[in-house]
Amino acid sequence: MPLNGSVHPRAPESLGPLVGKVKEYQVETIVDTLCTNMLSDKEQLRDISSIGLKTVIAELPPAATGSTMTANVCKKITAQLTGAIGKQEDVSVQLEALDILSDMLSRLGGTLYSFHSNILTCLLPQLTSPRLAVRKRAIIALGHLVLTCSGSIFSELTEHLLAELKRNESTSTTRTYIQCVAGISRQAGHRIGEHLEKIIPLIVQYCNVDDDELREYCFQAFESFVRRCPKEMDPHISSVMGLCLKYITFDPNYNYDNEEEEEEMMETENGEDEEQESDDEYSDDDDISWKVRRAAAKCLEAIVSSRHDLLQDFYRTLSPALISRFKEREENVKADIFNAYISLLKQTLPTQSWLHSSGASGKDDVPLTMLQNQVPNIIKALHKQLKEKSIKSRQGCFSLLTELASVLPGCLTDHIPALIPGIVFSLADKSSSSNMRIDTLSFLHVLLCNHQPEVFHPHVKALLPSVVTCIGDPFYKITSEALLVTQQLVKVIRPLDKAYTFDAKPYVKDLFPGILKRLKAADIDQEVKERAISCMGQIIYNLGDHLSTDLQPTLKIFLERLKNEITRLTTVKALTLIASSPLKIDLRPIIGEGLPILASFLRKNQRALKLSTLNALDILVKNYSDSLKPAMIEAVLTELPVLITENDMHVSQVTIMFLTTLAKVYPSCISKISGSVLAEIFQLVHSPLLQGGALNAIIDFFQALVLTKTAAMGYPELVKQLTAPVYSSGSAGASLTLHKQAYHSIAKCVAALSSACPKEAPATVNQFVQDVKSPKSGPAVQVLAFLFLAEVGRTTNLSAQRELRTVILEAFSSPSEEVKSAASYALGNVSVGNLKEYLPFMLKEIGSQPKRQYLLLHSLKEVISCSPADSLTPYVEDIWALLFKHCECTEEGTRNVVAECLGKLTLVNPAELLPRLRKQLSAGSPHARSTVVTAIKFTITDQPQPIDALLKGCIGDFLQTLQDPDLNVRRVALALFNSAAHNKPSLIRDLLNSVLPSLYNETKVRRELIREVEMGPFKHTVDDGLDVRKAAFECMYTLLESCLDRLDIYDYLNHVEDGLKDHYDIRMLTFIMLARLSVLCPNAVLQRLERLIEPLRATCSTKVKAGSVKQEFEKQDELKRSAMRAVAALLTIPEVEKSPAMAEFSSQIRSTPEMASLFESIQKDSASLPTSESMDMS
Repeated sequence: MPLNGSVHPRAPESLGPLVGKVKEYQVETIVDTLCTNMLSDKEQLRDISSIGLKTVIAELPPAATGSTMTANVCKKITAQLTGAIGKQEDVSVQLEALDILSDMLSRLGGTLYSFHSNILTCLLPQLTSPRLAVRKRAIIALGHLVLTCSGSIFSELTEHLLAELKRNESTSTTRTYIQCVAGISRQAGHRIGEHLEKIIPLIVQYCNVDDDELREYCFQAFESFVRRCPKEMDPHISSVMGLCLKYITFDPNYNYDNEEEEEEMMETENGEDEEQESDDEYSDDDDISWKVRRAAAKCLEAIVSSRHDLLQDFYRTLSPALISRFKEREENVKADIFNAYISLLKQTLPTQSWLHSSGASGKDDVPLTMLQNQVPNIIKALHKQLKEKSIKSRQGCFSLLTELASVLPGCLTDHIPALIPGIVFSLADKSSSSNMRIDTLSFLHVLLCNHQPEVFHPHVKALLPSVVTCIGDPFYKITSEALLVTQQLVKVIRPLDKAYTFDAKPYVKDLFPGILKRLKAADIDQEVKERAISCMGQIIYNLGDHLSTDLQPTLKIFLERLKNEITRLTTVKALTLIASSPLKIDLRPIIGEGLPILASFLRKNQRALKLSTLNALDILVKNYSDSLKPAMIEAVLTELPVLITENDMHVSQVTIMFLTTLAKVYPSCISKISGSVLAEIFQLVHSPLLQGGALNAIIDFFQALVLTKTAAMGYPELVKQLTAPVYSSGSAGASLTLHKQAYHSIAKCVAALSSACPKEAPATVNQFVQDVKSPKSGPAVQVLAFLFLAEVGRTTNLSAQRELRTVILEAFSSPSEEVKSAASYALGNVSVGNLKEYLPFMLKEIGSQPKRQYLLLHSLKEVISCSPADSLTPYVEDIWALLFKHCECTEEGTRNVVAECLGKLTLVNPAELLPRLRKQLSAGSPHARSTVVTAIKFTITDQPQPIDALLKGCIGDFLQTLQDPDLNVRRVALALFNSAAHNKPSLIRDLLNSVLPSLYNETKVRRELIREVEMGPFKHTVDDGLDVRKAAFECMYTLLESCLDRLDIYDYLNHVEDGLKDHYDIRMLTFIMLARLSVLCPNAVLQRLERLIEPLRATCSTKVKAGSVKQEFEKQDELKRSAMRAVAALLTIPEVEKSPAMAEFSSQIRSTPEMASLFESIQKDSASLPTSESMDMS
């Protein structure tokens, strides 16, 4: 290369594309030349060569593509570089060489396998280099090396570091070695875990050496251990925490004690002369103790965020210590102390409320109560700082207070007077940055949302002007945040839920103009537009009666915004709010023009807009019926039939709710359209997808419709239309024509109609009873009739129907299973309406009719589930005695129904009946035990129940059956455990230590349960233990969602690992678990990666035998897909690509066409998932 300057700068960059084009030996030549030039004496040539080398390395194809070039080139470079590093004449050459080596190790470490030990020998001496920069780069290179090196090399390195740390030749080298340990732990924490026992005592010892830099490195090492090896750190946490707490206050050159007096003195003499005191004694620049404090604070943050289980201890010792350090003088340290405290608050956030029922309050509230008691100290430590000059520390205060107000709503009630001046100061302070004001506003927003309105009333006068000024701020982010605060402030100034003495009127004139200006502006940011609309909506809702002449022009602006595609959705929501205001705002001027616009929105594709518009129309029709003309309503009505479809149940539901409102307010309009709407609704009723909210909406609509008394759609006509599809099927064919769900829907609708028209009801009941008796009726008609009788019988006494009982019992011997089960359902529900007559009879039948027992027990289950507790009480003893006769039945189906009856009956009088179930555990055959355990499963629901507190006390005894000698009892015990873990984790959280060993025990394959069955010439193996294992793995999966913080994740992973090699069903389960684990605890999975990948690789590369049946192929295919999903999840873990096993496996996937295409299709699936999962709920 010629040495004129113009060529050089571009030359190295052109090497990149070249590498991909030229032959392998030419690349090697290029690299050789570059390496030689790197050692040249001319500085410029050296620089260019090193840039060139970096470019070449970056462009080399990854080893996975199977090209040998990469390997050869790397080996060439490595040999040259290790030489260059060893020769240390010129430091700059060394630094460049180390840099390139790091680059190479991080990208292609696995390829250099054979060189690892040379690289290690070359790097270790550099740790004692006289130049610190060399040491630093050597540490970085070692960090990249440990990711891919073998176990023996890793041990060699740790042994070397340990030996050197023990020798402690000079403080300077010891610092380097501790930095190196921390660096390795950060890069490959999962590998250093087993050596921690030896490392930690050494580092603890060095914390006590009087050298601030050394201490800083010690704490950095601790921090990385805590984050990377949580399990191995467990025994050392308390000692490390002790050190952190000691050194977080380590400030030898500053005296905090006399602050209080000083402050008072300074206030008296204006503190002019504080500067001249100690210039000569000690300069603050030499003081690096702040670095120690900062490292200790960061280490505490790591401990807090990784050890949720120690929360109470944290509040006892750590919280007061941190609060007392809020006065820290060094900004950077203070920021980290705040971060540690914010971390603590985040850990305290109560977990999702549904997981912890009311009965669980005791234990989980302790940290919150402790926090509540410390709030005054927090405020005392912070409120003065809110007026300090330093922006950084004010921002820290506000982030901390924001978190505090979210974790404990209402906790700042008594401290508002102390906080308001600080808030106003930060909002009004011209020198503060825009971010500072945004943070202050967002804190104010959280504060206003989480506290009672009256707390703020004395301070409105002080707050309002500064917030209004922010609305006028030229920076859109501040305006937008200020509008959000104002919207909340309006609710606070005049809450409409109860009477307050506070007078809001004087403040309207301050508020209104600023927001009006933003509402009118067309050339502002989209978010500001939307928030101005919402904010003005809130003002009209809460203060509309104070706006006098301003109200109408403002509403006209809303009309304009409604016509604009960008703002229409927000405007619809604001209008919905205004229309629902108790102040009865006069909307006449805009309704005439607005309603047709709203009607047109129902044709748009945007789902959220349709839903919001339907809500708006509903409110308008309810509250402004006198201002709407029939013609307007009809324009809206024509848009509705299209919206009722089974493709979107939610939109259908909202539409039908709106129709119900119309039927009540404008019965005359409905009759004109009823034909087309009803056709759609009948289709919906006959759809298998109809259930829940949409079905209830339809029932309400039919009841409203029948009461409009319009001739076109009276009771007989509606009933006829609803039941038509069932009757038209005639008696031909024994099967049902519609889906089972549709019969339930029709029965519910007809029953609702007959309850709305009590005069018509008896005739309909008669008609259905006759239908059942008639030999002409097919099974479809009979099923519908029984379901209808069930719906009616549940709420009304049908004793007038004398022959009903006989009719139902005859149906018990019908040839059709559907008819039998419908009859049993009917008997149960009719009994609910008439317990006196039916229940004793039913109990007698159960005792005397073994053939019909199963159906009768199902009827009994309906009675117990649907009757109010007090009406059942007189019969409890009889039912209980009868059920216990049958709990040893050999037929499992019957036992399950008995168990469900027992469980639901226990809910009637838990205090008395639960102990009886508990007694039965020790008595009885395995069958009886399994029934009792299953019964307990049915007492657990996902809603709080009076039984919860009692269950919590004794569920442990029922879970003892996990160790039952009988296989079946163990299986139902696992089902009970799973149900508890899923619906009410609070019941079992504290028992996990004793239950987990039994649970894990059930995940093992039991040889003695595998038997061979001869089927003709073939032998077939049957594993009787499979169901129990499957149940155990299902429990493990459930625990991930509800009790993750109570699991020892490494122990857990051992069993997942076994499951990955088990039977098809269990592998499918463990693949899903693995994917979930990659998200929940990526670090633990990383540590076990090598062992987890093998079974995945085995699954992905199995071949099905050529002559296998189709199912076998499908099964294997599903299994591979599932395994590949797990692989895709593993690949999302940060830093996973540094694991050699994973790198090798992913290259294998890329190089086998079959796996590659599978992997791609999984990637495509997962890319399309998030959108459909987070459904639009607006």
